[in-house]
Amino acid sequence: MDGTIGQISMNATDIERATTFYVETLKLPLLFRAGAMSFFNCGGVRLMLSRPEKPEFDHPGSVLYFKVSDIEAEYRELLERGVSFLGEPHLIARLPDHELWMAFFRDSEGNTLALMEEKRSV
Repeated sequence: MDGTIGQISMNATDIERATTFYVETLKLPLLFRAGAMSFFNCGGVRLMLSRPEKPEFDHPGSVLYFKVSDIEAEYRELLERGVSFLGEPHLIARLPDHELWMAFFRDSEGNTLALMEEKRSV
């Protein structure tokens, strides 16, 4: 196994609402729909939105961190599209060659998502 992620699954109670959020608000490319599932391209990793198949699978998904090149600009753009953030972009860590910045928000289904930027240190 080489560790490559082929697909990530996120729960959605309302597939139509969730698909609209990911297409219109986050502007992710919709790959295809199959029954009550929607599939998106996230930079080569496939994201699947689907209803939980069994009660034991009905829980919030993992946090998806979307890499961006300008976190402040992306934050402002998503605010304009109606996204409610849990806070403003903020510094997480100062590393030897860059700073790690993040801003957290929720999708239409209550899943936590984040923007992340690795800013070069000057």
